[in-house]
Amino acid sequence: MKIVLCIKQVPDTSDIKWTENNTIQREGLESIMNPYDVYATEAALKLKNMPEGTEVTALTMGPLQASEMLKKAIAVGVDKGILLSDKKFAAADTYATGKTVGTLIKTKIPNFDLIICGQFAIDGDTAQTGPSIANTLNIPQVTYVQEIISYDDGSLTVRRELDDGTEIVKVKLPALICVLKDYFEPTRAKINGIIKAQNSEITTYGFEDLGLSVDEVGLKGSPTYVSKAFRPAPKDVQCEKITEIAALAEKIKLCGGLNG
Repeated sequence: MKIVLCIKQVPDTSDIKWTENNTIQREGLESIMNPYDVYATEAALKLKNMPEGTEVTALTMGPLQASEMLKKAIAVGVDKGILLSDKKFAAADTYATGKTVGTLIKTKIPNFDLIICGQFAIDGDTAQTGPSIANTLNIPQVTYVQEIISYDDGSLTVRRELDDGTEIVKVKLPALICVLKDYFEPTRAKINGIIKAQNSEITTYGFEDLGLSVDEVGLKGSPTYVSKAFRPAPKDVQCEKITEIAALAEKIKLCGGLNG
């Protein structure tokens, strides 16, 4: 089985800077792997042991510095990395990002079986990029996946979260899944993995490799835009420290929280 693991480098949320288009400035920022993509990585690594010979390719779109994140993925067990990087891709919304990444997969990894994404990115929190990739490739998708239960005869069985419970879904591959939090400890890099990562070359593709027009990528290819970006002002909240249980109970009672 061939798995494409879509991951994203996101800025440290304590150090966000904005461009003139109200998009996040990514060049030169200290960045981390999106936390939900860490869970997606774990899901991909677990699947490596289900059908023998499974290969996992980590793919990201971003500035050249994102190659370091791909090497960290290789260090924990991913087989290879692909970086999609070009200034023409800058400021893309989820639609343009999905189209760009989906086109790269279609043209450069056409024999994939499964695409795994994190459910959210903490710098956008829209949960739209994974579904947009699936739409570009015209393949089935399963979102809010909590657990991969089994792989059998070209189909994947997963448990997904609903508003009022969970459901078990069986999807025929090729398909795309978006993963929620995994409750297992993330895999740590071992010395052999670190050495492999250091010696690995990241394959890099740009705008000219995709066959798309300038109007389909980046800011020009984005039907949505951020009209305003700002940090909310802190609210002036009055607090009172209570150290005795009886006093706390009285306060709760006054607020209508206790009956009698």
